[in-house]
Amino acid sequence: MNVQAFPRASSDPGLDANQIQALFACQREAVERDRARFGLRDRLDSLTRLKITIKRREGDIISALASDFRKPEPEVRLTELFPVYQEISHAKLHLRSWTKPHRVPGSLGMFGTSAQVRYQPRGVCLIIAPWNYPVNLSLGPLASALAAGNTAIIKPSELTPATSAIIRQIVEETFPPEQVAVCEGDASVSQALLDLPFDHIFFTGSPQVGKIVMAAAAKHLTSVTLELGGKSPTIVDSTADIDDAARKIVWGKFSNNGQTCIAPDHIYVARDQARNLVDALRREIRRVYGKAETDQKGSPDYGRIVNSRHFDRLSALLDDATSHGALVLEGGTRDPAQKYIAPTLIGGTTHQMAISREEIFGPVLPLIEFDDIDSVIEAINAGPKPLALYIFSKDAAAWEAIIARTSSGGVCINQNVVQFLHPNLPFGGVNNSGIGSAHGFHGFKAFSHERAVLRDRFSVLRLLFPPYTPAVKRLIDITVRILG
Repeated sequence: MNVQAFPRASSDPGLDANQIQALFACQREAVERDRARFGLRDRLDSLTRLKITIKRREGDIISALASDFRKPEPEVRLTELFPVYQEISHAKLHLRSWTKPHRVPGSLGMFGTSAQVRYQPRGVCLIIAPWNYPVNLSLGPLASALAAGNTAIIKPSELTPATSAIIRQIVEETFPPEQVAVCEGDASVSQALLDLPFDHIFFTGSPQVGKIVMAAAAKHLTSVTLELGGKSPTIVDSTADIDDAARKIVWGKFSNNGQTCIAPDHIYVARDQARNLVDALRREIRRVYGKAETDQKGSPDYGRIVNSRHFDRLSALLDDATSHGALVLEGGTRDPAQKYIAPTLIGGTTHQMAISREEIFGPVLPLIEFDDIDSVIEAINAGPKPLALYIFSKDAAAWEAIIARTSSGGVCINQNVVQFLHPNLPFGGVNNSGIGSAHGFHGFKAFSHERAVLRDRFSVLRLLFPPYTPAVKRLIDITVRILG
């Protein structure tokens, strides 16, 4: 196949299975033809070109996200563009050292050999991106894939069509299709892609869909990175700085209209701090988004639910909770025409309510009072392991005990959400909240194969080979006894 003549199939959002297979074959041929073609200089050049194109199209990205779900421009710059720029810059700064083979120490049993680990590209990779941060969670993983020397096909979400189109245009302006391509479309396109034997799949989305992706990958024994979600809890204990906690929680929860996989899902608050925290959260919501209902609804800093289906899901969760005794402490106003839900606080939830079992993924924040931290830890451990755990406390012994007795993808102490922005931390979940890690070197590793290379220089292992004469048996016995 002449890959240079391959049509840009991604320009047609209605790709069929045959076109998708042809695009995959194009990238596969490019990989097989020259596995070493993406050297350090090529990778750095690809990352540079990607950043240049994104910067040139910043205005279009901002407009597209405003069109898709009224995402404020400052949020776009901070939560969509900045993480991608940082990922690219961080990779460019460290790529030379990441790609170098590194020696590993030997052992007495391996005396006379030398060993090293070499990071090699996995090959043709699939990136399935979600709708809530469509630029960040498609082009960020792409930067890691390019840094590791792979080709990639991106499947953006059809729920943000304007942004999906911009992502496709950015890719087409920057890369030939045999290196990077975009396949737009609905679930049938995703399924056609998942039917193919990719070398790695990077998926961001819900645990439910993550199971489908993992099952499809298993058919080809394809490695996966699954960035999922879950009910990330927040704990505010008796020692916490309440005003500081409220300011950070309001930002972390209501940015992007609560549609963030690592947003605080619910708050466990010490009973003696509950009233103070509710008052502080109310003050902060009104300070940030406006005192009156009309001010909040018209705030340029407050987005919208992505579509009517998700609006109806959130409304049903809220209605179910209030019908079973939960109290609206702040907000609760809804407008289906605008897909608007005000920043909402609720109290009095119970485990029987759907909102206590399902990931909320919207601007509704339940507060649960507690007397004993053991009951909180028991409740957290009774559910699936969350993607994030947030602790607001001045007591180091208390937060260390919580960390030791729970499991989550990540933890923030006296902060929330910002762990995603740290370039040297692995970002990922555990079990139900994800498999594998991303960002920085961890993202580079996700898209790389760690290849073991051993060289025999002057080892004496041959003395232990058969035939197993009495002398050889004695040597083996000595070896096992001394070195085992």
